[in-house]
Amino acid sequence: MSWASWTTAGVYTGRGGVLTVEGGIVTGDLTVHTTFADGEARVAVQYSGASDWFTMSGSPVPCSSEEESRELHDVVVEAVREGHGATVPRLPHPTG
Repeated sequence: MSWASWTTAGVYTGRGGVLTVEGGIVTGDLTVHTTFADGEARVAVQYSGASDWFTMSGSPVPCSSEEESRELHDVVVEAVREGHGATVPRLPHPTG
């Protein structure tokens, strides 16, 4: 079993913020956290310095590897910066 996680603090949302399951739209200075385990990535955000985490809408998503989940984390951080009610995007999977 493979497990990994990434955290990026100080991510300012673009206009329209991020859509979360528990809190609706959140905006401002956020921390983005991605955890990879058992073939999926789970993404959560929190107001930087706070203790409560919010599941980002669209999470969890299937991920086939630790590397793919790291790529997803980077894409999510960029989506948060863009705002517009950002959700977790699905990475394109190559067709074999």
